[in-house]
Amino acid sequence: MPVFHHGPVELAYLDEGRGEPIVLIHGFASSKEVNWVQPGWFATLKAAGRRVTALDDRGHGQSTKLYEPADYHTSKMASDVRALLDHLGLPRVDVMGYSMGARIAAFLALEHPDRVRSLILGGLGLHLIDGVGLPESIADALEAPSLADVADPQGRVFRAFADQTKSDRRALAACIRGSRQVLTREQAASIRTPTLIAVGTRDPIAGSPEALAEVMPNARALPIPDRDHMLAVGDKAFKAGVLQVLQENA
Repeated sequence: MPVFHHGPVELAYLDEGRGEPIVLIHGFASSKEVNWVQPGWFATLKAAGRRVTALDDRGHGQSTKLYEPADYHTSKMASDVRALLDHLGLPRVDVMGYSMGARIAAFLALEHPDRVRSLILGGLGLHLIDGVGLPESIADALEAPSLADVADPQGRVFRAFADQTKSDRRALAACIRGSRQVLTREQAASIRTPTLIAVGTRDPIAGSPEALAEVMPNARALPIPDRDHMLAVGDKAFKAGVLQVLQENA
């Protein structure tokens, strides 16, 4: 598994295929394999003639685990992605993130607009600027002695997911406490990168994709029919919409 270092943080990544590069940023409590390989994104994008790169966010997968919330500020996580681009010698790429990864992608586009050719925000709509989506109470669920001790329904979902993926729950608790930044409406409006905002129509976490698309000047919404936050990730309609926007911006 290839790795690189960004300061003291070691980050694991995958880099496969040939063609125009796209970088994928996974969501909270997930990993590059769970979010992108297993749902077929690597296969889909490589079949479309793309070079596909995905990293394990700090605190996740095979990357360094950190236990201070301040280490997970969204700008720091966006700078990890920029460091990956530098490591691979990629001056400008398409970027797709899901949920927390979409937030990181948006911060990357805001802070390093010259590096992002097109932007795909999956599982994150208006909560990019109005609320942060996942509640901080999920940290308490992650720190509970066992799943049986978690009463909150949403907390139970993420605790079960973290257990299933054998994640470092202490690192994830620090991450969700430290990565709760939002963009102002003015900051979101300043992102002129062509953007697709894809959210399941049964997703209670992301916020409205249409409302965010109204704020961002070069954005459009893609509702993913009858999918919630978890099931939208590998949906065929999501993949078709992404392939279309990538072709338009080629």
